[in-house]
Amino acid sequence: MTVVAESTSTARSATVELTGVSHWYGNVVAVNDITLTVGSGVTGLLGPNGAGKTTVLHMMAGFLRPARGAVHLDGKPTWRDPEVYRKLGLVTERETVPGFLTAQEFVLSGAKLHGLKDPLAATARAIGIVELEEAKDRRISTYSKGMRQRARVAAALVHDPSVLLLDEPFNGMDPRQRLHMMDLLHRMAGEGRTILFSSHILEEVERLSGTIQVIVAGRLAASGHYRHIRKLMTNRPSVYLVRSSNDRRLGAVLMGLDAVAGVELEPSGLQVRTSDHGAFTRALAKLARAEDIRLTAVQPRDESLENVFSYLVAQ
Repeated sequence: MTVVAESTSTARSATVELTGVSHWYGNVVAVNDITLTVGSGVTGLLGPNGAGKTTVLHMMAGFLRPARGAVHLDGKPTWRDPEVYRKLGLVTERETVPGFLTAQEFVLSGAKLHGLKDPLAATARAIGIVELEEAKDRRISTYSKGMRQRARVAAALVHDPSVLLLDEPFNGMDPRQRLHMMDLLHRMAGEGRTILFSSHILEEVERLSGTIQVIVAGRLAASGHYRHIRKLMTNRPSVYLVRSSNDRRLGAVLMGLDAVAGVELEPSGLQVRTSDHGAFTRALAKLARAEDIRLTAVQPRDESLENVFSYLVAQ
């Protein structure tokens, strides 16, 4: 069952839509009947290795024809439509950069292929965005992996696309480069662009965007903001950390609530598992007042993206 939460984005931009899309390689089903929409802002594409993330990105970019269903960019099919590439930029996971070229030459070749009016100016702008000005005349074969990745991002940005698809964009980047890339994606999303990126590092996804599309075994398992998705998982108890002026007394009282599935006293406070977080949070304040106990903290313990992802994969 797909878990869908309402998007928090209100900006209007290019929209990529998959409708009933499936794709397979021989007898192996890579993507199975996926329907999703990606609009403006930053969206993370998550899933275990082999879940179908790269296949989805390649179909969005028009590199693969869906075996079933349709993929549209602003209402137009992406398959066999060169006009799509005026709006779309793609950075694949696999490196395909010729090492004998400089970054200047590599990005400039993309600008010329797009038929830009001023390819040199567009190249300078794209290289400046990824902060490769000082190394732009060096051969790419002399670059670190993170620098090569930035050169590829510059090539994807040279024609100023409204949609950017990134497959594992942080591979090989050091911490400073990752922070710069996160800031860049935030700024581009703020301009109204549509950005979809896959990553196996959940911390990156959580910092960049709370909005996610989760693919498990070729199917869409969840869509929306991960905190909203967590609240829809009513089959899994919610876990809270509660601190108070009298944890032992409060724990004993909470055990009497129907909504509480378990209470553990820890050095950091009470760990409370509840099958109904709404009923629990409403009753907690009333019980504390009745027992003259002062609440100092009530914190969800399993609303992180890591927890939500692990729950979805385990379903």
